[in-house]
Amino acid sequence: MSLPPDDIAPFAARRQRLMERMRADGGGIAILATAPEAVRNRDAEYPYRHDSDFFYLTGFTEPGAWLVLIAGASDRAVLFCRPRHVEHEMWEGKRFGPEAAAAHFGFDDAHPVDALDELVPALMLDHPTLYAPLAGDKRTDGRLHRWLAAAREASRGGHAPPARQQDIRPLLADMRLVKDATEIAAMRRAAKISAGAHTRVMRVARAGMREYEIEAELLYEFRRHGAQSVAYNSIVAAGANACVLHYPAGEALLRDGDLVLVDAGCEVDSYASDITRTFPVNGRYSGPQRALYDLTVAAQEAAAQATAPGRTFNDGHEAALRVLAQGMLDLKLLKGSLDGVLESGDYSRFYMHRTGHWLGLDVHDVGDYRQPGPALGAERAWRKLETGMMLTIEPGIYVRPADDVPEAYWNIGIRTEDDALVTDEGCELITRGVPVQASEIEALMRE
Repeated sequence: MSLPPDDIAPFAARRQRLMERMRADGGGIAILATAPEAVRNRDAEYPYRHDSDFFYLTGFTEPGAWLVLIAGASDRAVLFCRPRHVEHEMWEGKRFGPEAAAAHFGFDDAHPVDALDELVPALMLDHPTLYAPLAGDKRTDGRLHRWLAAAREASRGGHAPPARQQDIRPLLADMRLVKDATEIAAMRRAAKISAGAHTRVMRVARAGMREYEIEAELLYEFRRHGAQSVAYNSIVAAGANACVLHYPAGEALLRDGDLVLVDAGCEVDSYASDITRTFPVNGRYSGPQRALYDLTVAAQEAAAQATAPGRTFNDGHEAALRVLAQGMLDLKLLKGSLDGVLESGDYSRFYMHRTGHWLGLDVHDVGDYRQPGPALGAERAWRKLETGMMLTIEPGIYVRPADDVPEAYWNIGIRTEDDALVTDEGCELITRGVPVQASEIEALMRE
């Protein structure tokens, strides 16, 4: 469980911004639960991770909590959480309890979570719209339905229950797209720790090690520098395994002459980092490996140049794609013309994913990739980038054996990924604490 934040001002500001949006649409009540605890097996539980939307608005990391926001003539933020309990705290650790939680996190009021059924139906009355994660999970949906039914029963006294329901998640996703200073600072820390971990595995990797040993080095470096968790399960793929996009670290040996692809990032104060590097086990790229590696880095550089305020999310992908497709033609992986290859999609045989995704509280963060509003023609236009957005830039190339593919490139999988902060001038790759150029990686591995 993460430590509670010392500075709760950003969370209060986010709650206020959300209530302002609700008020602009006529006002209402918002209800949001944190994530439930999950049983791994028997009486052992998975490490607890709070819901990202809930944390974004509260900073509160204990399980079993609910948030109620009321946007009306006077705004109110109310927390429902587990009460203090001597015996439970002996086993599970200290709880805030309602009184201390209200004081620490800046809520107008707080109650024990057992009071939800008694208090929430009354809080719903005389608010036109209920904002909640609709059709999110059966647990939340069931309680919302019960509370609405109870509020309708109470309406006989002259009060009105919410007449409209609206999914709160699109509102929060839109807010979360642009990061504030607190979020950017956390992501910079995560990026720095993750870059150090990638640098570490480049230094220690050698033929004869197994993929899980590389994963262990990553985990060690994450935790010893204060990261609370991995942001996602690490990918460590040696040799041909690198052609499997979401290959988990397994038992395969790192062999002399092969590449190893490492896609790994840590989570700091609930914010993710996401880095991929591909390096030679013996410290030196072969000719075919270097050709494909340099092509991937050139594609990333083209995408980074196209990542700036006013450009669209898709511009970076298109820029990387043109570089990759031309390289595939030059290396005889494909035949034809650049425009022909792009139009036919033949490149997808070797490059089958997009060049990036949003990054934040979730490694594949929330937020629409297209502009809100009606579609222009067949589909909506791509969303324009704004200062403060965070996304990954991660082109790759994956060559499996085939009769029409030069054998020198068989079983080579390469991806290069960095985290990009959109700035006023363009973008900053905040994960460049780990080398990316082939010559820099070779020099590091010689040390």
